[in-house]
Amino acid sequence: MNENDNITLGKPPLLEGERLDDLLTHEYKIIQSKEVFSFSLDAVLLARFAGIPKRGRILDLCTGNGVIPLLLATRTDASIEGVELQPRLADMARRSVDYNELQSRIGIREADLKTLPALQGGEAYDAVTVNPPYKPVGSGEHKGNLHQALARHEIGCTLEDVVSASARSVREGGRVSMVHRPSRLAEIMAAMQRYRLEPKRMRFVHSRAGAEANMVLIEASLGGRPELRLLPPLIVYEGEGRTYTGELLDVFYGRKKELNGTDAIEGAED
Repeated sequence: MNENDNITLGKPPLLEGERLDDLLTHEYKIIQSKEVFSFSLDAVLLARFAGIPKRGRILDLCTGNGVIPLLLATRTDASIEGVELQPRLADMARRSVDYNELQSRIGIREADLKTLPALQGGEAYDAVTVNPPYKPVGSGEHKGNLHQALARHEIGCTLEDVVSASARSVREGGRVSMVHRPSRLAEIMAAMQRYRLEPKRMRFVHSRAGAEANMVLIEASLGGRPELRLLPPLIVYEGEGRTYTGELLDVFYGRKKELNGTDAIEGAED
């Protein structure tokens, strides 16, 4: 029996061009397709970097095929909601949730984050995660595959839209965690502070020791006091080869649920 026979076991079917990939932890699987944007290292690192509550409510914006909610579910008993603009990706995310029998913990909503209402009090989320498009419109080629263009370029939402939606959704003292490109760090921090999101933790990601950073993980607190912790750099590969460092292997294979320097949300800041 192969993975495409899973419908006979009561699992959601794979559609034409789809495959079932192993997330390497908790025996979770994820539905992916070469026709749309598949998840990459940045999503895994964000899911292992974000400060999240042990219980409560988490929102993942730009959720794509749902990889971040699936990985967050290995770290917490909180309820998790993913928001995705593209109908095809939202459908893939829902079927991945169903495949892993996580319907009681993860919900996927097809929506435009620009239209999300401002939440207050008990309606607001304890934590928000987001892996947004990195490139402004006009920076490089984005013709052809619309799914991939929307994932890479700010066609459906801008950085300002993402930060605004995150601030509207999180509770006072709650955390917003994002992965992005270092070249836009000044814009990110300025946008966060415009919406009362005070950067609290930051970690640069380098392909190898001595190389320039190619990713930045940043976490902010709504209404938090100014105090930023700059964590040690995260190195992806050992030496000049393609062997992952120990810290990455630990989170890839589920031996550790968080990157170094990550802690859980206990409550709102004073």
